[in-house]
Amino acid sequence: MSFAFVPSAAPASWYHRWGKRAFDVLLALPLLLLALPVLAGAAALLALQPGQRGVLFRQPRPGLHGRVFLLYKLQTMTEARDARGQLLPDDQRLTRLGRWLRAASLDELPQLWNVLRGDLSLVGPRPLLVEYLPLYSPAQARRHDVRPGITGWAQVNGRNAISWEQKFEYDLWYVRHASFRLDLRILALTAARVLGARGISAPGHATTEAFRGSPPPTSSPE
Repeated sequence: MSFAFVPSAAPASWYHRWGKRAFDVLLALPLLLLALPVLAGAAALLALQPGQRGVLFRQPRPGLHGRVFLLYKLQTMTEARDARGQLLPDDQRLTRLGRWLRAASLDELPQLWNVLRGDLSLVGPRPLLVEYLPLYSPAQARRHDVRPGITGWAQVNGRNAISWEQKFEYDLWYVRHASFRLDLRILALTAARVLGARGISAPGHATTEAFRGSPPPTSSPE
């Protein structure tokens, strides 16, 4: 899929060029090793769920400069379908165990492997669906000037409980201000948000509402 990018808005600092990747690897590797027992236990519980097909969710997502990679998560939804073979709504496929895994953000742990592979950073704009790429405005497309992250500035400022426009504003702010100190702050805030299980879903949705594109700006009266 072709996707036009505007000139990079990311800061050309030493941290952005080299330090951020080193920080990701040095932190993600021990975290993944520590998480392995938790992942094994969660996978065993998921395998016992009725209607569960597999324990690992894989989906193409756009990364740095829009390059598509395969994102890994724990499978928190069943493959239940209606009489026409269409997947049921998220709230009908999300299991009780899946809700708990999402609330604790344990379903995100396999993404530490994506960090080690270089697909993700620990901190950055969340990788969204490939189908959203042509819907972005030129400004919104700048969220791909940096690697996407497991957590980000939008996630600690509302996560799925805020509007798409607000998410993109937070993402673009992060792209312009990314730094080691900011990443440490976001990671600390993420830990607090996870413990509080806040912003897991959008109002009226089991997960979040699909992005349909931002409305065009209205012209001001003369």
